[in-house]
Amino acid sequence: MSTTTEKLTSTQIVTIIVLAGSAFVALVSELVMGVALPTVMDELGISASTGQWLTTGYALTLAVIIPTTGYILRRFRLRPIFAVSMGLFSLGTLIATLAPGFELLLVARIIQALGTGVLVPLLLTTTFGMVAPARRGQMMAMVTAVTSVAPALAPAFSGLVMAQLSWRWLFIIVLPFALLALIIGVLKIPNPNALSDAKFDLLSFVLAALGFGALVYGLSAVGEAAGHGIPAAFWIAVPLGLLSVGGFAVRQIRLQRTSTPMLDLRIFTRRAFTISIMQFGFLVAGAFSILVLLPLVLQESLELGVFETGLFMAPGGITIVLVSILAGKLYDRTGARKLMVTGAVIIAAGWWFMSTLTHTTPVSVMLITYLLICAGQALAWTPIFTLALGSLPDELHAHGSAALNTVQQLIGAAGLAILIAILTINTTGSDPASIAAGAQAAFAVGAVIAIAGIITALFVPSQLRTNSLPTPVSH
Repeated sequence: MSTTTEKLTSTQIVTIIVLAGSAFVALVSELVMGVALPTVMDELGISASTGQWLTTGYALTLAVIIPTTGYILRRFRLRPIFAVSMGLFSLGTLIATLAPGFELLLVARIIQALGTGVLVPLLLTTTFGMVAPARRGQMMAMVTAVTSVAPALAPAFSGLVMAQLSWRWLFIIVLPFALLALIIGVLKIPNPNALSDAKFDLLSFVLAALGFGALVYGLSAVGEAAGHGIPAAFWIAVPLGLLSVGGFAVRQIRLQRTSTPMLDLRIFTRRAFTISIMQFGFLVAGAFSILVLLPLVLQESLELGVFETGLFMAPGGITIVLVSILAGKLYDRTGARKLMVTGAVIIAAGWWFMSTLTHTTPVSVMLITYLLICAGQALAWTPIFTLALGSLPDELHAHGSAALNTVQQLIGAAGLAILIAILTINTTGSDPASIAAGAQAAFAVGAVIAIAGIITALFVPSQLRTNSLPTPVSH
């Protein structure tokens, strides 16, 4: 759905607000379990290896669903997609509040993830289609804030709740907001016709589920090991995942010749999109990793408590909101390249400085450095989203959103696996100084990854080519 006028209608404004609020609530709920997991394991009497499935199961479900969202967003109407997605998330949240044990809580988390997987691509695609090109930078700033602030605020929310209440309140508090969004969305969100009548390709789904699921599982296993070596699951799952993803790509190329693929790989024929998603991969690898590395350093090396760690992370969300607003206003004046390069430079500088910190570094210094990194992320991500989708014709926006979110899940897990492995290798003991030394090495590698993002951004084209693609010929 595209628009030629700059002023949004009241229906479009309500639609964007509801989708943004729904995505924010879902993303917060996705990430609250990390802080709460030790308490949940104690109350339910389960081991760490069992309890980790409350986060791993969620990530695996997202890995299976997100690659299919390009097909879903084009095949079905907007309102039913939202209703099913938010309905599943709300149902999962309700089940989690009532779950008597681990098994039903795990089922609830998987149902939540089935809804969450579609919400962010739905927000990206719908917002981009409704907003006139002159205002897309500002609207993508809002999307950036939603998708970036939630991970920053989730630890603080979880820590605050866990300090005062039981883990069930993590879901009880979220449920009314989810139901309210569902009701307003069903009543107010428009229902335009579907863009495609393509049939569902089962083989593509199986290859995507096996490939992306295996990759995320293998990479997540390294992150969950957190200091205990690289598990055997990594060496089995990752090669299997790579083979399956390769098969999925071949299948999509074949489908492009005769019908609509599940994920249209023609998006990568656009230079601006390919470079944007490459830089996004380099930056998201660090963005997800710092949410695990920094709390680990704060608690194990600087000896902060869970609640204090959550409070430490919270200002990052405020920083992202403020800088995203600024980036949205600057986008139309300066273009994408300057913002993408500047953001990546700030991120790299922040990671490099983190690599010099020790167990005696004041918490205030680490906080300032963390906020600097958050500012760089917000400055870079807004033009990345805007340029990536803006470089595509309307018929590929849904596939572009699916690709961006697939990269976010997959590369985020890969970056975390790499940096946790570096941390493990360079940590020689359990004392604060040893953990800080391991973290220094991990942050140094993070800086190198961010520098790769700087180099990639230098190749962003100055002009976009957005002509439509030829329609595939049916046989």
